[in-house]
Amino acid sequence: MKIVIHIAVIASHRIVRGPANGGGSKTTKSPPLAGSRRGGTILNLLAKREIATLRRRSELAMTIKKEFFIMMTKAEYIWVDGRKPCAKLRSKTKILSKPPQTVQDIPDWGFDGSSTEQAETKNSDCALKPVSFIPDPIRGEPHILVMCEVFNADGSVHKSNTRARLREASEKYKAHEPWFGIEQEYTLYDADGIRPYRWPAGAGFPAPQGRYYCGVGSDEVYGTPLIEAHTTACMKAGLAIAGTNAEVMPSQWEFQIGAIGAPAVADQLWFARWILYRLGDQFGISARLDPKPIAGDWNGAGAHTNFSTKAMREPGGMDVATAACKKLGERHKQHMSVYGAENDKRLTGRHETCDINTFRYGVSDRGASIRIPMATAKQGYGYIEDRRPAANMDPYKVCTALIETICGDGFTAPAEWVEITL
Repeated sequence: MKIVIHIAVIASHRIVRGPANGGGSKTTKSPPLAGSRRGGTILNLLAKREIATLRRRSELAMTIKKEFFIMMTKAEYIWVDGRKPCAKLRSKTKILSKPPQTVQDIPDWGFDGSSTEQAETKNSDCALKPVSFIPDPIRGEPHILVMCEVFNADGSVHKSNTRARLREASEKYKAHEPWFGIEQEYTLYDADGIRPYRWPAGAGFPAPQGRYYCGVGSDEVYGTPLIEAHTTACMKAGLAIAGTNAEVMPSQWEFQIGAIGAPAVADQLWFARWILYRLGDQFGISARLDPKPIAGDWNGAGAHTNFSTKAMREPGGMDVATAACKKLGERHKQHMSVYGAENDKRLTGRHETCDINTFRYGVSDRGASIRIPMATAKQGYGYIEDRRPAANMDPYKVCTALIETICGDGFTAPAEWVEITL
């Protein structure tokens, strides 16, 4: 139709040239088409209408394309790899056509397990199954971060998937309503990860400990802009972040997640770690979870895990908390086997720790394995703090161990979970 109309419009005009020696040319209308009083006018009107229709269609197509682009979502699939003795985070991006409403809307995916120490090259496919997701606070809406469990190609649980057992334990003992609050300590390093952030170059050291814990100002604490960005990002993502503070060693910090149930608390800790690492890229800072970053008279880095059950949180709960401490003592070695690699370098009996081979608990005692907070002792109910987990601990393992020991018959680590042997 468009081509026909354009030809008809042209045909309705004829060019009359002037004399050969000049005089220009002029355009005169041809006679109207047969059966039409004003053929040229009608054809011009039809042409304009067709052009307007085409323009509207083009604008509509552009609008649809723009809206489709706006709806397209970057989903960052995050999982825990198979490195030994300390697993690390991995992630990659999948583009979804629209933002998911539930975790079931997020498709399963896969990856090369031979490159993450989770498979051999000859049988390298591993599956990723989304289990939870949050808004991506770095990329912004509508993009998301997706926590995944790892499965074998045949659909069975992968041996590196420590979340699966926590899922089962949480379901089995849900009547106890266990809550967790995890205090994640970490150390900031220069971008190359060799020297703690803003420490003197070479072999030099900053002033001794004592002035840095909860310090204020750039001469006392290092890396505050990154910590502020991380805290804000965790809040935007909807994580249950409870606070942050500078720690005892310079360039060492802490944030807290909880108190919430499992496996949510463990998912959120992994999310918060991922956000910290990713933001560190933007600041030229590397965050590390070494249990003993610097040898000598410097504090280590832990992940103190606060725990309570419904019975502990009710009047008379102090007796329940004391009984829990005794049960933890009976399973001390089993717990220590999954509380973080190289934790023996941190748990020396110095720097607010109990020796790794010793178990004891006490009220307000930060040198004990388990601290019963002063508030819990005074009011007669509350929670206990397990001070043994290292900063690099796998929260899925630690939460599983606490639930199975305190709520069940006791935790025993499978061989593939063991990180240290006493």
